[in-house]
Amino acid sequence: MATTTKIQPRALVRASGGPRYAVALAVDALGTGLLRPFLLLYGVTVLRLSAPATGTAMTIGVVAGLVCMPAMGRWLDRGARSTVVAASMLVRVVGVALLLATPAGHVWPFATAALFLGIGNQAWPAAHAALVATVAHGRERDAALAAGRALRNAALGIGALLATACLAGGTTTLRSLAAATGLAYLAAAALAWSVQLHARPAAASAREGADGADGPAPRMRALLAANVIYVFCLNVPEIALPLVLVTQLHASPVWPAAIFVANTVLVVTLQVPVTVLMSRFPRRTVLALAGVVLTASYLGFLAATSLAPGWAAPAVAAVSVVCTLGEIIYAGTATALVTALAPPHALGRALARFELSTGLGLAVSPAVITTLTPHGPAPLWGSLATATLVSASAVATEKDRGARRLSGGGRRVRAGR
Repeated sequence: MATTTKIQPRALVRASGGPRYAVALAVDALGTGLLRPFLLLYGVTVLRLSAPATGTAMTIGVVAGLVCMPAMGRWLDRGARSTVVAASMLVRVVGVALLLATPAGHVWPFATAALFLGIGNQAWPAAHAALVATVAHGRERDAALAAGRALRNAALGIGALLATACLAGGTTTLRSLAAATGLAYLAAAALAWSVQLHARPAAASAREGADGADGPAPRMRALLAANVIYVFCLNVPEIALPLVLVTQLHASPVWPAAIFVANTVLVVTLQVPVTVLMSRFPRRTVLALAGVVLTASYLGFLAATSLAPGWAAPAVAAVSVVCTLGEIIYAGTATALVTALAPPHALGRALARFELSTGLGLAVSPAVITTLTPHGPAPLWGSLATATLVSASAVATEKDRGARRLSGGGRRVRAGR
């Protein structure tokens, strides 16, 4: 019979890397919130670049940043942990410095800055997950990963609110925000490096050899392919719903803003409790359930957009709560499933491949959403619902190697007061 582990806040901080590392996460996310949502605005207003040129440069930076993932995975598999996290933050310091040094009207220096920012943004999630996977085990690891996401979203939201309040200052304020972001990344890197955590994958593999940990890294083909579709949910509140509400339903811009704020608040408050609640079920089953919930929300959006004016916008807002719940279940399970599937000696490569699929999904989803939206609600929400349901089915039916690893030692986790 499975045992239950009670997770107290102090224990959760330790499982997440310790107090200094938690502060590093918060400082890093705060700095990211100061600049990341306004990088396009920085290129257009401060550097006087055209919007298409700025957007293209940012996209190139994000996609090119994915190229670093295999090398980072191998670095993690040699045992590096806090050093890789710190490096992902320092790379973004370089990006911010290049951004501040870019002369007005020059797109290539801006693209180079976006490249370094993209490398750091792409590398950080896998490095963070590998660090947490080294400190915590079993279902405690799931809760620790969820706590890190909640903390990061809270700090991102605070940073974005601070930046929004300062935008009235014009270009000078944007430059100051960029400088503050660079300082935040530098401080976070120093804190993360001070943790001095290094893994010994070979020793861990020897201990877990009975579970097949000495075998090759799992391919996870269905999981990785499905993840490309799953991550579309992350861009629904930021891209799809504002487009639909403002351009098709002619609703007030207050609605998408309110939905975005609600999404952030729900993620911050529910990520850990929902992840702990779902820990009583197999991770793969929970991830498939996330796909079903997301599919239901997409069908809900399709039904909501067909309502009469005056009712459609509130209905979309209500359905967005279901979509956020699906996002929370997905985010609390997907990375944890990868860390459970991967043997210790190949954890870095497995996480790198997973984050590569995440980055690919995040890169293509804006283009797919903006292409489908003008054709009406049915092509957009119908396509998303179908693709997500197929992905959930693929996740549910894929066979795991070393299935005993997925049980997390048969332990369940419940949140402590």
